[in-house]
Amino acid sequence: MEDLEKRGHLLTEQVNPRSENLDQLTSLELVQLFNLEDQKTIEAIAAARIPLAKAIDITAEKLRLGGRLFYVGAGTSGRLGVLDAAECPPTFCTSPEQVQGIIAGGAAALIRSSEDLEDKLEDGEQAIASRHITDKDVVIGISAGGTTPFVRGAIAAAKARGSTTISLSCVPIEQVKIETDVDIRLLTGPEVLAGSTRLKAGTVTKMALNILSTGVMVKLGKVYGNRMVDVAVTNRKLHDRALRILQDLTNLNRTDAGYLLERSGKRVKLALLMHQTGLDAVEGDRLLAEHQGDLRAALQTTTNKK
Repeated sequence: MEDLEKRGHLLTEQVNPRSENLDQLTSLELVQLFNLEDQKTIEAIAAARIPLAKAIDITAEKLRLGGRLFYVGAGTSGRLGVLDAAECPPTFCTSPEQVQGIIAGGAAALIRSSEDLEDKLEDGEQAIASRHITDKDVVIGISAGGTTPFVRGAIAAAKARGSTTISLSCVPIEQVKIETDVDIRLLTGPEVLAGSTRLKAGTVTKMALNILSTGVMVKLGKVYGNRMVDVAVTNRKLHDRALRILQDLTNLNRTDAGYLLERSGKRVKLALLMHQTGLDAVEGDRLLAEHQGDLRAALQTTTNKK
């Protein structure tokens, strides 16, 4: 375990020479400096593209076989994981159990700082045990500095249970070693406000999670082209989005698209399959199930039969 008293050497804790006069800048100069520094997040993602792609492939395969994805973090890192997990059900119609966020301190830590709880390695271990994580699951530990005991405890416990482990951190491997199946390093350098990893480190982490979860869902067939065809139609905005997707992909008018959506049980993917093949909802649902929910594969099957 990394000696916590030596954290000052970490890249995420160092002083940024570009912002040493931060308190003397005009508001415009401050904005320009942030904009300049934030460009490093794009570079960091590009540099990590290979391990990110590997994480997508491994995670998609586990979820395809019935596994679950868990994000584990503390503070900003934990909140970002919970946020990404919470956005999967409405965006991709996943069950709340399939992608979950675990944050040190639990739900209360989402709105109130509880940084002291990140220092308890055993809490991370317990979080894994309480969710009965197995070798079918994927656990992603998120820690900007890579040393958070709660996260390291969770990763160790997950490895002991045979689960696939992935790490997201913002420090070089020479500074902190993390034993995981996939090690993603997002190197954005010292923060504009020294040590405040909710800034560049938080931004690049959110970007990486966006790519990772969306990539996984694409691999699972929850996207057709670049359309959100597994969107959960649970409010007016999402109902409107569903209708627009159907109109765009079928050339139906809004009224007919609405009828089609209702006949499919408000399932856009099924509605598209019904429209393209002439199948009813029951037959279409069966065909989608045969192809693990992959609309393109299901449509290809019907095309080949003609």
